[in-house]
Amino acid sequence: KNMAETTDSSCVYKNPDAPVEARVQDLLSRMTLQEKIGQMTQIERSVASHDVLTDYFIGSVQSGAGSWPFEDAKSSDWADMIDGFQRSALASRLGIPIIYGTDAVHGNNNVYGATIFPHNIGLGATRDAELVKRIGAVTALEVRASGIHWTFAPCVAVLGDPRWGRCYESYGEAAKIVSEMSSIISGLQGEPPEEHPNGYPFLAGRNNLIACAKHFVGDGGTDKGLSEGNTIASYEDLERIHVAPYLNCISQGVCTVMASFSSWNGSRLHSDYYLLTEVLKQKLGFKGFLVSDWDGLETISEPQGSDNRNCVKLGINAGIDMVMVPYKYQQFIEDLTDLVESGEVQMARINDAVEKILRVKFVAGLFEYPLTDRSLLPTVGCKEHREVAREAVRKSLVLLKNGKNDDKPFLPLDRTAERILVVGTHADDLGNQCGGWTKTKSGQSGKITIGTTLLDAIKAAVGDKTEVIYEKTPSKETLASCEDFSYAIVALGEPPYAEMRGDNSELTIPLNGNNIVTAVAEKIPTLVILFTGRPMVLEMPVLEKTEALVAAWFPGTEGQGMADVIFGDYDFEGKLPLSWFKRVDQLPLNVDSNFYDPLFPLGYGLNCNSG
Repeated sequence: KNMAETTDSSCVYKNPDAPVEARVQDLLSRMTLQEKIGQMTQIERSVASHDVLTDYFIGSVQSGAGSWPFEDAKSSDWADMIDGFQRSALASRLGIPIIYGTDAVHGNNNVYGATIFPHNIGLGATRDAELVKRIGAVTALEVRASGIHWTFAPCVAVLGDPRWGRCYESYGEAAKIVSEMSSIISGLQGEPPEEHPNGYPFLAGRNNLIACAKHFVGDGGTDKGLSEGNTIASYEDLERIHVAPYLNCISQGVCTVMASFSSWNGSRLHSDYYLLTEVLKQKLGFKGFLVSDWDGLETISEPQGSDNRNCVKLGINAGIDMVMVPYKYQQFIEDLTDLVESGEVQMARINDAVEKILRVKFVAGLFEYPLTDRSLLPTVGCKEHREVAREAVRKSLVLLKNGKNDDKPFLPLDRTAERILVVGTHADDLGNQCGGWTKTKSGQSGKITIGTTLLDAIKAAVGDKTEVIYEKTPSKETLASCEDFSYAIVALGEPPYAEMRGDNSELTIPLNGNNIVTAVAEKIPTLVILFTGRPMVLEMPVLEKTEALVAAWFPGTEGQGMADVIFGDYDFEGKLPLSWFKRVDQLPLNVDSNFYDPLFPLGYGLNCNSG
């Protein structure tokens, strides 16, 4: 009977020409409770054996950050692994394909050799929605080439406080900037036609990637910028600031939304029925599916992880459709089955969740094209894609100072200078240049992938007769022979980090950064390039003694974009997407406050031609 059921010509769900909603209802009507709950379950790839996928009818698999098939695996290796999982899913009774997800938040950043773009804070500095859309389209190709269908991006958090460890995942502190930059969704998923119904999920085709607007809602506004903290705000402020970007995401047909680990006025988002169901699904009309964050249901209870069953009940009833239970999937499936059988979770809620998940799978063409399109493999890290990233780097750089005196600009630098000194932890370190969410969640220093460091780019940009001396830390001898150098470039900033590890209440440049700058700048005319995910404390000697200061954020693999601008092939265009504070005790800064007194205001950015 089973075989007949799945090959029968009356199988509406298998007919690619049937309307999506008819296919959803037909498939739903054939599913057992166990198959439905399986669809609501997302597990980590390390536990996704053939038997687990088929016995539990698992709906989704993901790679946690740094969870690769093996270290430095190429896109084709990823595709082999994911196609293997997919074949297992297709072998189950109804042959429902899995949807495979990953954190591709600045390019396909888990995969060796992929093009890595500037992190979102840098893209916010470009103010270029069309560029960001192109970045989305490039990312989609490279992610689909590796067999992955879904990225947990973009983060549309509106930043309240740079002490937050995810500051660089935000496009900026103004809802308007974040809303404009959410155009990346139309790049990732493709652009829906005019007549596309608002809120209904959209995917243009096999070269596109399912996007996920996150983290709903208020993740960027927590008190003191604490990760997974509490956003204290009236509903009016929450809507005006933090909900606002989601309107633009939903109008672009975003397929999925992720709930936030944070709370709103003490209520955990993962169990907030009002915000998840009444606001997101009913008021905003979101018709895709809502996914939890990693083990997100565990955050509902105090202490976290206690009383699993109650967490599942509260989360599912609040409106979570798919649950990330990377490793504890059996417990989740047991608990949810028991809750349905006891009537504590209604069958209608289960059907509603599964309907939304299947809707996205049909819209995405997964039933027709479950396996990787290998013809996309040559696009990964290709020259054209790296050029888009290089353009993004150029446009993201913010010039904060140019010359000690206004009438004597220091930039652009002379590329025919006799000798140049390059120093600093970030001058020749691709991992530091990329930041967190690269190869692993927290990122790592060193030559972690293929790309061009700032030092490589400087050497390629200067004249044949120019000598470039590089020292990670400047030696006493070098500083003593300062008259030998035309100028110095000091590249330093934050090491890679992510999430809670990035929460920082001091925001000083690590490893004596201010002292290194001062030591060099006292002796040699100096350009400082800061690699950070946010503004840092700039001490007075640094501000006074340096000739020029550039915020480069975490620019990714294409270091030539920096050389393009500092040597004058292109001018600076970047504008601060957030206020640069003077002292941490001023935080949080608010542009609308009468006491707003930043070092550099939101929107600040010089250029060489007009100063």
